[in-house]
Amino acid sequence: MKLTKMQGIGNDYLYFFSEVPENVTELAVRLSDRHFGVGSDGLIYISPSKTADFRMRIFNADGSEAKMCGNGIRCVGKYVYEKGYTEKTELTVETLSGIKHLKLHLEDGIVTAVSVNMGTAEVSDSCSVDIDGRSYTLTPVSTGNPHAVMFVEEEGLTLPETIGRKIEHHALFPGGVNAEFIRVKDANRLRMRVWERGSGVTMACGTGACASTAAAVHAGYCRAGQPVTVELDGGTLEITVQEDGTVWMKGPAEFVYEAEVTMTGGTTVCPQ
Repeated sequence: MKLTKMQGIGNDYLYFFSEVPENVTELAVRLSDRHFGVGSDGLIYISPSKTADFRMRIFNADGSEAKMCGNGIRCVGKYVYEKGYTEKTELTVETLSGIKHLKLHLEDGIVTAVSVNMGTAEVSDSCSVDIDGRSYTLTPVSTGNPHAVMFVEEEGLTLPETIGRKIEHHALFPGGVNAEFIRVKDANRLRMRVWERGSGVTMACGTGACASTAAAVHAGYCRAGQPVTVELDGGTLEITVQEDGTVWMKGPAEFVYEAEVTMTGGTTVCPQ
Protein backbone atom coordinates (compact mmCIF):
# COMPACT_ATOMS: atom_id res chain seq x y z
CA MET A 1 0.00 0.00 0.00
CA LYS A 2 1.23 3.46 -0.87
CA LEU A 3 0.47 6.03 1.80
CA THR A 4 1.25 9.62 2.71
CA LYS A 5 1.78 10.65 6.29
CA MET A 6 0.68 14.22 7.08
CA GLN A 7 0.21 16.25 10.22
CA GLY A 8 -1.64 19.35 11.31
CA ILE A 9 0.03 20.76 14.45
CA GLY A 10 0.96 17.24 15.55
CA ASN A 11 -2.38 15.55 14.78
CA ASP A 12 -0.99 12.95 12.35
CA TYR A 13 -2.84 10.64 9.97
CA LEU A 14 -2.01 8.27 7.15
CA TYR A 15 -3.63 9.40 3.89
CA PHE A 16 -4.80 7.30 0.97
CA PHE A 17 -6.41 8.49 -2.27
CA SER A 18 -8.75 5.54 -2.69
CA GLU A 19 -12.05 4.07 -1.65
CA VAL A 20 -12.23 2.55 1.83
CA PRO A 21 -11.18 -1.13 1.86
CA GLU A 22 -13.27 -3.83 3.54
CA ASN A 23 -10.60 -4.50 6.19
CA VAL A 24 -10.24 -0.84 7.18
CA THR A 25 -10.77 -1.55 10.90
CA GLU A 26 -7.86 -3.99 10.96
CA LEU A 27 -5.72 -1.62 8.89
CA ALA A 28 -6.42 1.34 11.18
CA VAL A 29 -5.46 -0.61 14.30
CA ARG A 30 -2.30 -2.15 12.84
CA LEU A 31 -0.98 0.82 10.90
CA SER A 32 -1.70 3.37 13.64
CA ASP A 33 0.22 1.45 16.29
CA ARG A 34 3.26 3.56 17.18
CA HIS A 35 5.38 0.59 18.25
CA PHE A 36 4.48 -2.18 15.80
CA GLY A 37 2.95 -0.18 12.94
CA VAL A 38 3.62 3.04 11.07
CA GLY A 39 2.25 5.21 13.87
CA SER A 40 -0.59 7.72 13.59
CA ASP A 41 -3.82 8.99 15.11
CA GLY A 42 -5.67 7.10 12.39
CA LEU A 43 -6.31 6.75 8.64
CA ILE A 44 -7.95 9.19 6.22
CA TYR A 45 -9.27 8.11 2.82
CA ILE A 46 -9.82 10.67 0.06
CA SER A 47 -11.97 9.95 -2.98
CA PRO A 48 -14.14 11.73 -5.58
CA SER A 49 -17.57 12.87 -4.41
CA LYS A 50 -20.94 13.21 -6.12
CA THR A 51 -21.91 16.18 -3.92
CA ALA A 52 -18.59 18.00 -3.39
CA ASP A 53 -15.12 18.27 -4.91
CA PHE A 54 -13.82 15.44 -2.73
CA ARG A 55 -14.92 13.07 0.01
CA MET A 56 -13.02 12.17 3.16
CA ARG A 57 -13.55 9.35 5.63
CA ILE A 58 -11.66 9.14 8.92
CA PHE A 59 -10.84 6.05 10.96
CA ASN A 60 -9.40 6.42 14.45
CA ALA A 61 -6.49 4.43 15.81
CA ASP A 62 -8.92 1.94 17.38
CA GLY A 63 -10.67 1.33 14.06
CA SER A 64 -13.81 3.36 14.81
CA GLU A 65 -15.01 5.88 12.24
CA ALA A 66 -15.07 9.60 13.05
CA LYS A 67 -17.48 12.06 11.46
CA MET A 68 -15.02 14.91 11.10
CA CYS A 69 -11.41 15.94 11.81
CA GLY A 70 -10.44 19.60 11.65
CA ASN A 71 -6.69 19.06 11.39
CA GLY A 72 -7.22 16.18 9.00
CA ILE A 73 -9.39 18.13 6.57
CA ARG A 74 -6.77 20.88 6.30
CA CYS A 75 -4.27 18.22 5.25
CA VAL A 76 -6.79 16.94 2.70
CA GLY A 77 -6.84 20.41 1.13
CA LYS A 78 -3.05 20.49 0.86
CA TYR A 79 -2.94 16.90 -0.39
CA VAL A 80 -5.38 17.30 -3.30
CA TYR A 81 -3.89 20.63 -4.41
CA GLU A 82 -0.20 19.79 -4.27
CA LYS A 83 -0.69 16.31 -5.74
CA GLY A 84 -2.52 17.82 -8.71
CA TYR A 85 -6.04 16.51 -8.09
CA THR A 86 -7.39 20.08 -8.25
CA GLU A 87 -6.33 23.58 -9.23
CA LYS A 88 -8.97 25.20 -7.03
CA THR A 89 -7.94 27.25 -4.02
CA GLU A 90 -11.50 27.19 -2.71
CA LEU A 91 -13.06 23.74 -2.59
CA THR A 92 -15.64 21.57 -0.87
CA VAL A 93 -15.13 18.30 0.98
CA GLU A 94 -17.88 15.83 1.83
CA THR A 95 -17.69 14.43 5.38
CA LEU A 96 -20.02 12.45 7.60
CA SER A 97 -20.88 15.74 9.34
CA GLY A 98 -21.74 17.54 6.11
CA ILE A 99 -19.97 19.39 3.32
CA LYS A 100 -17.14 21.63 4.48
CA HIS A 101 -15.75 24.64 2.60
CA LEU A 102 -11.97 25.16 2.43
CA LYS A 103 -9.82 28.14 1.46
CA LEU A 104 -6.19 27.35 0.64
CA HIS A 105 -3.54 29.95 1.46
CA LEU A 106 -0.58 29.68 -0.94
CA GLU A 107 2.99 30.94 -1.06
CA ASP A 108 4.91 30.22 -4.28
CA GLY A 109 2.46 27.46 -5.17
CA ILE A 110 2.74 25.73 -1.79
CA VAL A 111 -0.21 25.47 0.60
CA THR A 112 1.04 26.99 3.85
CA ALA A 113 -2.30 27.21 5.68
CA VAL A 114 -5.92 26.24 5.20
CA SER A 115 -9.08 27.94 6.46
CA VAL A 116 -12.14 25.76 6.98
CA ASN A 117 -15.76 26.73 7.50
CA MET A 118 -16.57 24.18 10.18
CA GLY A 119 -20.31 24.89 10.20
CA THR A 120 -22.32 25.82 13.27
CA ALA A 121 -21.24 24.85 16.76
CA GLU A 122 -24.10 23.73 18.99
CA VAL A 123 -23.38 24.52 22.64
CA SER A 124 -25.56 22.83 25.27
CA ASP A 125 -26.07 23.77 28.92
CA SER A 126 -23.29 22.74 31.26
CA CYS A 127 -23.72 19.63 33.38
CA SER A 128 -21.92 17.88 36.24
CA VAL A 129 -20.43 14.40 36.13
CA ASP A 130 -19.00 12.35 39.00
CA ILE A 131 -15.69 10.63 38.36
CA ASP A 132 -13.73 8.84 41.08
CA GLY A 133 -15.76 10.58 43.77
CA ARG A 134 -15.23 14.08 42.41
CA SER A 135 -17.66 16.31 40.51
CA TYR A 136 -16.60 17.98 37.25
CA THR A 137 -18.50 20.56 35.19
CA LEU A 138 -18.64 19.88 31.46
CA THR A 139 -20.09 21.84 28.56
CA PRO A 140 -21.32 19.55 25.75
CA VAL A 141 -20.67 20.93 22.25
CA SER A 142 -21.34 19.46 18.84
CA THR A 143 -19.17 20.48 15.88
CA GLY A 144 -20.09 17.44 13.84
CA ASN A 145 -18.19 15.42 16.44
CA PRO A 146 -19.36 15.32 20.07
CA HIS A 147 -17.24 17.20 22.61
CA ALA A 148 -17.23 17.78 26.35
CA VAL A 149 -15.38 20.97 27.31
CA MET A 150 -14.03 21.55 30.81
CA PHE A 151 -12.59 24.89 31.95
CA VAL A 152 -9.65 24.36 34.31
CA GLU A 153 -6.78 26.12 36.04
CA GLU A 154 -3.16 25.37 35.12
CA GLU A 155 -3.01 22.15 37.15
CA GLY A 156 -6.12 20.88 35.38
CA LEU A 157 -4.19 20.55 32.13
CA THR A 158 -2.87 17.19 33.40
CA LEU A 159 -6.39 15.73 33.57
CA PRO A 160 -6.51 14.19 30.05
CA GLU A 161 -4.15 11.44 31.17
CA THR A 162 -6.09 10.69 34.35
CA ILE A 163 -9.79 11.11 33.53
CA GLY A 164 -9.93 11.51 29.74
CA ARG A 165 -10.87 7.89 29.10
CA LYS A 166 -13.49 7.98 31.87
CA ILE A 167 -15.16 11.02 30.34
CA GLU A 168 -15.08 9.42 26.87
CA HIS A 169 -16.95 6.36 28.17
CA HIS A 170 -19.20 8.10 30.71
CA ALA A 171 -22.86 7.02 30.67
CA LEU A 172 -23.85 10.60 29.84
CA PHE A 173 -22.26 10.07 26.40
CA PRO A 174 -23.46 6.66 25.15
CA GLY A 175 -21.66 7.07 21.82
CA GLY A 176 -18.44 8.28 23.42
CA VAL A 177 -17.12 11.83 23.44
CA ASN A 178 -13.96 13.89 22.92
CA ALA A 179 -12.85 15.65 26.11
CA GLU A 180 -11.20 19.09 26.03
CA PHE A 181 -9.49 20.72 29.01
CA ILE A 182 -9.25 24.50 28.65
CA ARG A 183 -7.39 27.19 30.54
CA VAL A 184 -8.52 30.69 29.59
CA LYS A 185 -5.49 32.97 29.27
CA ASP A 186 -7.41 36.03 28.11
CA ALA A 187 -10.27 36.97 25.78
CA ASN A 188 -8.21 36.09 22.71
CA ARG A 189 -6.11 33.13 23.86
CA LEU A 190 -6.92 29.65 25.17
CA ARG A 191 -4.67 26.77 26.22
CA MET A 192 -6.13 23.38 25.35
CA ARG A 193 -5.31 19.72 25.90
CA VAL A 194 -7.44 16.92 24.55
CA TRP A 195 -8.44 13.29 24.94
CA GLU A 196 -9.83 12.17 21.58
CA ARG A 197 -12.51 9.53 21.33
CA GLY A 198 -10.92 6.40 19.89
CA SER A 199 -7.35 7.74 19.97
CA GLY A 200 -6.58 8.94 23.52
CA VAL A 201 -4.35 11.93 24.26
CA THR A 202 -3.30 13.59 20.99
CA MET A 203 -1.17 16.60 20.09
CA ALA A 204 -4.14 18.49 18.69
CA CYS A 205 -7.81 18.31 17.73
CA GLY A 206 -9.26 20.82 15.28
CA THR A 207 -12.93 20.17 15.98
CA GLY A 208 -12.05 20.24 19.68
CA ALA A 209 -10.45 23.68 19.32
CA CYS A 210 -13.61 24.89 17.58
CA ALA A 211 -15.84 23.37 20.26
CA SER A 212 -13.72 24.87 23.04
CA THR A 213 -13.78 28.34 21.53
CA ALA A 214 -17.55 28.14 21.01
CA ALA A 215 -17.96 27.09 24.66
CA ALA A 216 -15.70 29.98 25.75
CA VAL A 217 -17.78 32.47 23.75
CA HIS A 218 -20.98 30.98 25.19
CA ALA A 219 -19.57 31.36 28.73
CA GLY A 220 -18.44 34.95 28.11
CA TYR A 221 -14.70 34.28 28.28
CA CYS A 222 -14.20 35.19 24.59
CA ARG A 223 -16.09 37.38 22.11
CA ALA A 224 -17.98 36.38 18.98
CA GLY A 225 -16.46 37.67 15.75
CA GLN A 226 -12.98 37.98 17.28
CA PRO A 227 -10.14 35.59 16.31
CA VAL A 228 -9.03 33.40 19.23
CA THR A 229 -5.63 31.72 19.32
CA VAL A 230 -5.90 28.19 20.69
CA GLU A 231 -2.61 26.77 21.98
CA LEU A 232 -2.41 22.97 21.70
CA ASP A 233 0.43 20.58 22.46
CA GLY A 234 1.37 20.50 18.77
CA GLY A 235 0.98 24.17 17.88
CA THR A 236 -1.67 26.87 17.49
CA LEU A 237 -4.92 27.33 15.59
CA GLU A 238 -6.87 30.50 14.90
CA ILE A 239 -10.58 30.04 15.62
CA THR A 240 -13.31 32.60 14.98
CA VAL A 241 -16.89 32.03 16.15
CA GLN A 242 -19.28 34.28 14.27
CA GLU A 243 -22.38 35.85 15.82
CA ASP A 244 -24.58 33.18 14.20
CA GLY A 245 -22.44 30.37 15.63
CA THR A 246 -20.56 29.60 12.42
CA VAL A 247 -16.97 28.61 13.19
CA TRP A 248 -13.92 29.27 11.00
CA MET A 249 -10.65 27.49 11.69
CA LYS A 250 -7.27 28.45 10.21
CA GLY A 251 -4.08 26.48 10.64
CA PRO A 252 -1.13 24.73 8.95
CA ALA A 253 -0.91 21.38 7.18
CA GLU A 254 2.32 19.55 6.38
CA PHE A 255 3.59 16.47 4.61
CA VAL A 256 5.72 14.16 6.77
CA TYR A 257 6.70 11.43 4.29
CA GLU A 258 5.57 9.05 1.55
CA ALA A 259 5.88 5.30 2.07
CA GLU A 260 5.00 1.92 0.66
CA VAL A 261 3.82 -0.47 3.35
CA THR A 262 3.88 -4.25 3.32
CA MET A 263 1.87 -6.14 5.94
CA THR A 264 2.81 -9.76 6.60
CA GLY A 265 1.26 -11.66 9.49
CA GLY A 266 1.67 -9.48 12.55
CA THR A 267 4.41 -7.35 11.03
CA THR A 268 4.20 -4.00 9.24
CA VAL A 269 7.20 -3.09 7.09
CA CYS A 270 7.87 0.41 5.77
CA PRO A 271 10.61 0.25 3.08
CA GLN A 272 13.08 3.12 3.11
